[in-house]
Amino acid sequence: MRRHQKTRTAVLSAGAVLLASTAVAAALPAGAAAAGCAVTYAVSSQWPGGFGANVTVTNLGDPVNGWTLTWSYAAGQTVTQAWNATVTQSGAAVSARNVGYNGSIPTNGSTSFGFNGAWTGSNPAPTSFALNGVTCTGGTTTPTSSPSVPPSSPPPSSPPPTGAADITVNTASRYQTIDGFGAAVSIWGGAWSTAETQTLVGLGPNQLGLSIVRTGISPVSGEWGTQVSALRMAKSYGSNVKIMASPWTAPAAWKTNNSRINGGKLRTDYYDDYAGHLNSYVQYMRNQGVTIDVTSVQNEPDWHPDYDSMDWSGTELQTFVREQGAKVQNTKLMVAEAVNLNYGYTDPTLNDAAARNNIGYIGGHLYGTEASGRLKPYPLAQQHNKPVWMTEWNLHEADGGGSNIWGNPANATVWNETLDDIMRTVHRSMESNWSAYVWWYGKRYYSFIGDGESAYGTVAGAPLKRGYAFAQYAKYVRPGHQRVALTKSSKASPLEVTAYSGDGKITLVILNRSTSAVNNAVVQAPQDVSRAEYVATSQNASAASQPVGVNGNQVTVNVGARSISTVVLTL
Repeated sequence: MRRHQKTRTAVLSAGAVLLASTAVAAALPAGAAAAGCAVTYAVSSQWPGGFGANVTVTNLGDPVNGWTLTWSYAAGQTVTQAWNATVTQSGAAVSARNVGYNGSIPTNGSTSFGFNGAWTGSNPAPTSFALNGVTCTGGTTTPTSSPSVPPSSPPPSSPPPTGAADITVNTASRYQTIDGFGAAVSIWGGAWSTAETQTLVGLGPNQLGLSIVRTGISPVSGEWGTQVSALRMAKSYGSNVKIMASPWTAPAAWKTNNSRINGGKLRTDYYDDYAGHLNSYVQYMRNQGVTIDVTSVQNEPDWHPDYDSMDWSGTELQTFVREQGAKVQNTKLMVAEAVNLNYGYTDPTLNDAAARNNIGYIGGHLYGTEASGRLKPYPLAQQHNKPVWMTEWNLHEADGGGSNIWGNPANATVWNETLDDIMRTVHRSMESNWSAYVWWYGKRYYSFIGDGESAYGTVAGAPLKRGYAFAQYAKYVRPGHQRVALTKSSKASPLEVTAYSGDGKITLVILNRSTSAVNNAVVQAPQDVSRAEYVATSQNASAASQPVGVNGNQVTVNVGARSISTVVLTL
């Protein structure tokens, strides 16, 4: 890992098409007491079994700090996910309290928050609210009608007409087999908890479905046990999860600079010892019940920072792999995780038959790869049937001047960076025939689950918007699926789409980075579809089920503006 800076042009402003809201309001009459308040509760979207709501609290008295708003549901509604507030529920009683960036309500000022929820039978609005235990009194009104679909789109016609397709999937043309999508545990520091690991690798509600976990190989064998529990849990709880291990440095005494840091080369007379070191790690983990599927020879051999690091040339890696690679057993070796997938670190091994036979994978990091023109297929790796993995990227320029933005899932700056930079590069990686995409730390304030650092406004272990977006790939495009061809109509031209075949399903991941929805888009499969699922994440929704119409081998979906969505077709 390294700290990278990057210059970007101005990002697009976020846009969303929301249905007309219905609202119920409880307000104090003029001249109310200082403790008074007014609440507007609006059902912004509703679909079978689920709904989205926005709440605005206006203070009519003295300023309120550390506020808590309470209400009760009468028909069994449950809150499933909230933003701009911490919302908890016990039975029918619901409590919403402020978070750091939503912390006070000035006199005659207001604050807003929102949430998604579930319902059965009916979805009436609450009729009374209390702010810090004081009832917000006044007249109420009941919605006369309810929206019938999730945010961002009108319903597709049902059944959809059979006609010209906007996205046509061609499973006869096949590309790379997918190994997975993942993230790293802490390389220096503590491990994920059991619950955090389950959130990251699980396939249930509010779980993110990662299928690769990357860990570090410490030069000190006494530190190897730190991650055992998390890695074992990932293997047992997740579905076909692969573990990848990367060394940052050999022990200091084996290096030319006699130090763990600032680069320094592995002395040639210690090549055999280093192979033994890697092998010992793999066998140690194996004895702990953790299979290390992929073992890298070196993290960033071309980067020599003042933390754990080690310098190699491409020919040195070739020599080590050719002469020592077979000694690392019960795993597959990877070369060489260069900072920007610099072919100079991998071509020598690929061009040497003896060295090539000792590796299973080619790895590289995304830093600078696009600028250097290497975010594209790697012909030499494809020629020799060596899958290419993108094994690290870390970007959080959205920090700007307000670091606590990360706990707010509706923050536009965070969403723009997530969609326009990170999700776009996942899409480009897949189009480049790469088999895996592995982000930096899975648990961090700018990553997939929060780390609880108060300065950044996240809750430790809670899924973040970036995690939900990444899960649009990770949770549905599973190891062993194969990317297949597709064609698009002019109507679908704003959409960036990849399609995958496996497990009797066709899965499409769709990025719409434009500010306009693409409604009634017809997706055509090679055969009749028995079932369709459509899930979308945008600035205002996370993993929200969307309506989909099915007619024979065609399905119709509405692709919301500034969104990433997944269509799963069971054949």
